[in-house]
Amino acid sequence: RGKKLMWAVIKFDKKRFSLLKNDLSNKLGKDLKFYTPKISIKKFVNNKYIKKEINVLGDYMFCFHKRLGNKEFLKIINYSRGLKYILNGHREFQNEISDFINKCRCAEDENGYLKQNFFDIDIKKTYKFISGPFTDKIFTIIKIQQSKIDILLGNLKTTVKKQEFLFNPI
Repeated sequence: RGKKLMWAVIKFDKKRFSLLKNDLSNKLGKDLKFYTPKISIKKFVNNKYIKKEINVLGDYMFCFHKRLGNKEFLKIINYSRGLKYILNGHREFQNEISDFINKCRCAEDENGYLKQNFFDIDIKKTYKFISGPFTDKIFTIIKIQQSKIDILLGNLKTTVKKQEFLFNPI
């Protein structure tokens, strides 16, 4: 028990993230890995683009170490600075957690950011741009092609490339 390699899902305080990483590194030692899937967006503000990094899971991250399978050890790290809590049930869902992390890693670009094709998109659903010149504009998908999407933006019908813009469902 406790020897099996384990992923844990951790909720953290964003302001104390570096403290948490240091605390966990000191308590767990080597072989500790962190994973937080991220996207990079470009917002158009004051006539210029601003690049912003967003954690897809908000204030959750994955932490990997063999000792995370040990209940007694979890009690020790529970008081780490910056840690809000460790999600219950992580021991029972190792396959699902690993599958999700692998899916994320397969959808990352060369800089480690998730590409738009990671997110499922559907025809006739409403979305909101979160990057590019159309940031915060709402649109409906009319047709999905291999690398392009036909959209309806208000009364304007246009085509955008899938890889150039990031958007979220509404």
